[in-house]
Amino acid sequence: MKKPWDGIISAEEQRAYGAAGFGRPTGLGRRPAMLIIDVQYRTVGTTPKPFWQAIEEFPTSCGEIGWQAVGNIRKLLDLFRARGWPVLYPHVAPKESFDHGRLSDKVPAIMGVAARGYDFVAEVAPAPGDILLPKKHPSAFFGTPLASYLINCGADSLIVTGCTTSGCVRGSVVDAFAYNFRVLVPQDAVYDRSATSHAVNLFDMASKYADVMPTEDAIGVLNAIG
Repeated sequence: MKKPWDGIISAEEQRAYGAAGFGRPTGLGRRPAMLIIDVQYRTVGTTPKPFWQAIEEFPTSCGEIGWQAVGNIRKLLDLFRARGWPVLYPHVAPKESFDHGRLSDKVPAIMGVAARGYDFVAEVAPAPGDILLPKKHPSAFFGTPLASYLINCGADSLIVTGCTTSGCVRGSVVDAFAYNFRVLVPQDAVYDRSATSHAVNLFDMASKYADVMPTEDAIGVLNAIG
């Protein structure tokens, strides 16, 4: 099966990783939780548009590639709702003047996002009982009570969705791995403004930190849990 990184990561490099033993699947436990990271209008726009049109509304938007992921996130979310499994929403709260820091030094546009941009995308918005988790940094674990919430939920595995693949998704996956959670990243339920960064980071996560597969395969794995 073709991988998202095929044609970007050379066959020789993939062979080298395989020879070293990287990339073995780890599977899920019995109690998964779902993270929906930063799926707000500021990252996709209020309607699906090509990237260069989308950033006219929100400079931080990933455009229609984000909306494609939203459809897959919805499929996973419907399954989690039906099973009564926990869903958590790490998200960026509206920026205040005191939020200026190293990220705003690198990306000044984040300080000027219109209020509407911080709303959750309606198709995958939180429901009563979901856990909302404001964050200030890429990892959903850094400076937040996420680990405590997951322990309280009895979660042993995480399905990580949202954006960006190379930023908040990757940062959260690496920290989840460090906390010894089993992690699955549905490759088409995460998104990034850079197709190259998306592919390279999926490859790296699949090699070291998580199982990576299409949403439909992830749903099959989840359905196999009793």
